[in-house]
Amino acid sequence: MIDLYTWPTPNGWKISIALEEMDLAYRAIPVNLLRGEQFAPGFLRISPNGRIPAIVDHEPADAGEPLALFESGAILLYLAEKTGRFLPRDVRGRAEVAQWLMWQVGGLGPMLGQHGHFLLYAPEKLDYAVARYGDEARRLFGVLDRRLEGREHICGAYSIADMACWPWVVTYKSQQIGLETFPNLRRWYDALKRRPGLRRGYDLHRELRSFGSGAQIASPPGSHPR
Repeated sequence: MIDLYTWPTPNGWKISIALEEMDLAYRAIPVNLLRGEQFAPGFLRISPNGRIPAIVDHEPADAGEPLALFESGAILLYLAEKTGRFLPRDVRGRAEVAQWLMWQVGGLGPMLGQHGHFLLYAPEKLDYAVARYGDEARRLFGVLDRRLEGREHICGAYSIADMACWPWVVTYKSQQIGLETFPNLRRWYDALKRRPGLRRGYDLHRELRSFGSGAQIASPPGSHPR
């Protein structure tokens, strides 16, 4: 069983999607960011950076003590290696997926996060910041659109790179970025959202909001409603 500490954010969606796609049993434990629960001492022992998502694997491959991990990219790699799924085993295929995963972790996520903050939440509207991060967000959408030309998925077969990028692209409406200018990205986005496992992982967070702090949702594989 894996404990997933999460909240409805793109980085949180990445891991619930991966757990569902990999058919892993898990418990989803909400960490309410609006109440500052990410800074609670108990959570900081699991995630020293005070950020979600984080996991605790109670059945690690070495049969040792429960293993805690934070940082969504590291968790995706760990889960893919644990299950032997969604990460190629050959050197070139693995490197290709790893670089696009790092591209999301280091670029797409942070830039969309900054754009969303200055566009929607900043107490003072800063036109320079909105323009700067908006231009970069659209540039990154263009990078992904070009990558997907002639490809069904980012790296050939469906992989953790797709699981990492899709939850950020899903924010395009709030980011006020139209997908009509990114036809390859639009096709990929629409195709992935029809995957049952992805839908379950994405929809899980609606349940977390309704259950509130301290709740645990036990989630055997394939258990979430479509």
